[in-house]
Amino acid sequence: MNNKFSKYKKAIIKLQIQSLMPERFINLLWNRGVYVQNIYRIDITTVNLEINLSDFKTVEEVAKITDSKIKILQRRGLSFLLIRFRKKITLIGGIIIFACVIYYLSTFIWRIEIKADRHLSPYEIRAQLSLLGISPGINKSKLNVYALEEKIIKSNDNVMWVRARIEGSKLKVSIAERVIPPNLVTDDSICDMVAKMDGQIVRVYTISGTPVVKAGDVVKKGQTLIKGEQGKEGNTYKVHSEGDVIAKTFYEFIEEMPLRGVKKVRTGKSAEALYIEILGAKIYLKKPNVNFSKYDKIEESGNIIKKVIYYEIKEEKFQENEEVLINTTLNSLIQKMEQDLEKKATIMDKVVNKEYSGDNIKLKVVFIVTQNIALKQKVE
Repeated sequence: MNNKFSKYKKAIIKLQIQSLMPERFINLLWNRGVYVQNIYRIDITTVNLEINLSDFKTVEEVAKITDSKIKILQRRGLSFLLIRFRKKITLIGGIIIFACVIYYLSTFIWRIEIKADRHLSPYEIRAQLSLLGISPGINKSKLNVYALEEKIIKSNDNVMWVRARIEGSKLKVSIAERVIPPNLVTDDSICDMVAKMDGQIVRVYTISGTPVVKAGDVVKKGQTLIKGEQGKEGNTYKVHSEGDVIAKTFYEFIEEMPLRGVKKVRTGKSAEALYIEILGAKIYLKKPNVNFSKYDKIEESGNIIKKVIYYEIKEEKFQENEEVLINTTLNSLIQKMEQDLEKKATIMDKVVNKEYSGDNIKLKVVFIVTQNIALKQKVE
């Protein structure tokens, strides 16, 4: 009979034998040439012993003859290491093959990422790369990024700078467009600088022209601030006036809000109706079951089927926190001011007055803003 363990000469296993006659079991092993060592009796029917792994098949045959049970307690020897390695050799081979495949695939470009300015389409650059033989799947060894940069610049007159780099399996191409400077139009027409709104002058910066106001002056809309002329009295000449006039300006807002009262709130209950409309007549697919004394009615118009939702509402008394209400209103006004003002304008201060009218509070808010109020006005 074929013994698959016969080739393992340097492996020892410790067995526990359960037999009605352990001595007969051991004698049969000796008669078959099995080398048995370290025999230790546990009880009347149980013994522990050690044998060579190559004799394990013979032990199994004797166990069948004597109707005994075998239990492996311990394994030792170089042969067991070889057996474990043989079981894992497929896994190790698979890992090696997988690593080789990954390394091989990493030598190719699998993705091209193009970053360009708004006037240059990435599609155009991708088409040019395709004409140059560069597309996903190209081997990295066949790609010279520096030569590629030069070719893209030579092929596009509106490209100023190109940077191509390989990152992992990705080719990144960044492109900067050539910016044509705008044609500057010089305005040398004679003009004055006038106030575009009322204000109190803080400071005056004059590039050309003669200032006619000073810090502390109160000016009205349309009043001349910088006159379009230069020179001494009796020897003046007209110029294109230029400069900034910074002034305190004032913006007034009046807001009235309820402090206490009754408001309508939804209870969370609702009902809906579905209908179609033909020649002005409504045909209900689902009629509403509205048992609410007070409700909000919301209509949703669909292409064919239309929906009406009824939300039950109830009245509740409310009491606002005056300080929170005022701060919320002021913050809302400040946000509105910041959206409407020029970027260089600055809100310096605010004056808040409040009046009470029944359950309402009225806020009168004046914002003090410093900004440039100078506006050019041509002189006829």
